[in-house]
Amino acid sequence: MREPLMLLAALAATVAGLGWLALAMEVHWQQVCGARPLTPATVGGLRLLGAAGLLGSLGLCLSVDHVSMASLVWVMTLAGAALLIAFTLSWRPQWLALLLLRRPGRTGAG
Repeated sequence: MREPLMLLAALAATVAGLGWLALAMEVHWQQVCGARPLTPATVGGLRLLGAAGLLGSLGLCLSVDHVSMASLVWVMTLAGAALLIAFTLSWRPQWLALLLLRRPGRTGAG
């Protein structure tokens, strides 16, 4: 029962990681957050989170299977997550705001 949960967590980490990497791009940020500015610090933080999500998903895959099978499963999760993020950006981009700590379109001023 432990292995399917670990693989599900790996898939979730991959989706989150690719989502954060997508939000680090200006065009996708504007799709999700509108006019809220994308600062260089935010870009760096999103890229760091994206890399951590992808590395975490690789680690989870490696904890379940041997290296050759884990790398295959990881590449498959990358492909599936990339499709999911692409479809989300084209259909309901505001759903990616769930990956942000703040709601989209809101500024710090009250």
